[in-house]
Amino acid sequence: MKLKKSSSRELVKLSCQALDEKKAEDLRVLDVSEQSSITDYLVIATGSSEPHLRALRIELEKVLDKANAHIVGMEAAQESGWVVIDVFDVMIHLFLPEPRKHYALENLWKDAPEVSVAALLKAPASSKASSAKKPKAPAKAKGAAKTKVDTRAKAPGEKPRATKRKPKPAAE
Repeated sequence: MKLKKSSSRELVKLSCQALDEKKAEDLRVLDVSEQSSITDYLVIATGSSEPHLRALRIELEKVLDKANAHIVGMEAAQESGWVVIDVFDVMIHLFLPEPRKHYALENLWKDAPEVSVAALLKAPASSKASSAKKPKAPAKAKGAAKTKVDTRAKAPGEKPRATKRKPKPAAE
């Protein structure tokens, strides 16, 4: 089930945006459509740790699921430092730094043209406004009373109530 080139490119764009938002490092995209009969694009990224790789994989699964993309396969051997997500026309490789250096996929596919990740990450003007970061709330003064919201189950229609806690006395 070969996707149109534009559909594949859109999946690459969505994947790159998700990886960038989750702080993936050294993000690269190779167009291997002329060199490979099994995929059109390779997306290669580096995570800083096993938990970071897991977070990147989970975010990609969410984004691909939302885009109704069919994940053909996924390989994430425990503590291997390498995760592969096969979305048919797009293969996503997530590495820890050492395995990425060892396997050097970029060198293996050096004849493939590289796609500009910067161009893929440029979001349309309408979504930039919604993705603007919210300003941080000002820091509370030391010793100020903290507000705690009671989140226990309430009767239907009853609102959660806020309670004030007294600050802890300063140690002498």
